[in-house]
Amino acid sequence: MILDTSEDFGGEVAVSAPRTVDASFQEEDRQENILRPQYLEDFQGQQLIKDNLSVFIKAARARNDALDHTFIVGPPGLGKTTLASIIANEMQSEIRMTSAPALDKPKDLAGILTNVTENSVFFIDEIHRLKPALEEMLYIAMEDFEIDWVIGQGPAARTMRIPLPHFTLIGATTKAGSVSSPLASRFGINLHIDFYGPEELSSIISRSAHILETKITDDAVMTLAKCSRGTPRIANRLLRRLRDFAIVLGDGTITGDIVREGLERLGIDENGLERMDRNILRTIIEYYGGGPVGAETLSISVGEEVESLEDFYEPYLIQQGYLKRTPRGRCVTGKAYDLLGIKGGANADQGLLF
Repeated sequence: MILDTSEDFGGEVAVSAPRTVDASFQEEDRQENILRPQYLEDFQGQQLIKDNLSVFIKAARARNDALDHTFIVGPPGLGKTTLASIIANEMQSEIRMTSAPALDKPKDLAGILTNVTENSVFFIDEIHRLKPALEEMLYIAMEDFEIDWVIGQGPAARTMRIPLPHFTLIGATTKAGSVSSPLASRFGINLHIDFYGPEELSSIISRSAHILETKITDDAVMTLAKCSRGTPRIANRLLRRLRDFAIVLGDGTITGDIVREGLERLGIDENGLERMDRNILRTIIEYYGGGPVGAETLSISVGEEVESLEDFYEPYLIQQGYLKRTPRGRCVTGKAYDLLGIKGGANADQGLLF
């Protein structure tokens, strides 16, 4: 059972006031939840992680004990939240979900910790953004399953230690280097989720198409997999959009032709690059001579937040060999020149442009 602990998955257990939400967003969220696997056997890819987790979970259940605290690292959209839910399901435990930015004061964290049940799971997303005071509170909770709470004020103040049931803290982050060493060292299980390969994404797309009751040809599956940036969230999003094209432009079956036409309309090329990806590369070449250029300067030039550049666009561009980071800033490679049909790529690879 999943317990959302406040309006934005954080803070004390409470029922938030009704909010008006656009119907399209509600439908997207509903379909995203439908596509989420519930157990390890349904989770596609990341085989080593699955094999190890299976052992750790079976051992914990055999001991009738909580699973060790688990640290999940990986880029956005690769399944960190899904994996946390799977762990809870495999442990047959309830899960409380929150995000670090939603935890503002110690009482917010204390309200959740004092309501966890034996062997349950407490999931904190974006744990690298946890405030220092809350992080220190977690140290004792993770090691001793207790929290210190101050009662009273001034000279009459005293500290009371409150015992907690044994629980599993799962922390997820896209920036492992931003998590303090004292906190990171308290996790007994470390999982690093990597980008998915085309074969793994093909399995995910086929599974999602089956759940959505959408027919898709084999060549369409492979083409879509190659254009999904190694990310299941993107693959599922594109699948839903291509389903729309298939219904309107075809007979409801997603074919290779539908995929190619749909991706062209969405501004996505055969390499999975979007308009913003190409805009980033073209900007570095045309305005900064191929680089180097700093992240903040580049973000202003392309009209995108620095965090979006670093967390979403740059990892894939670097992975695919179009961009590289240097001590002086971002530089494009010869491959980027070839992609955009601009001369000068050989000089870029030789480092003559910077």
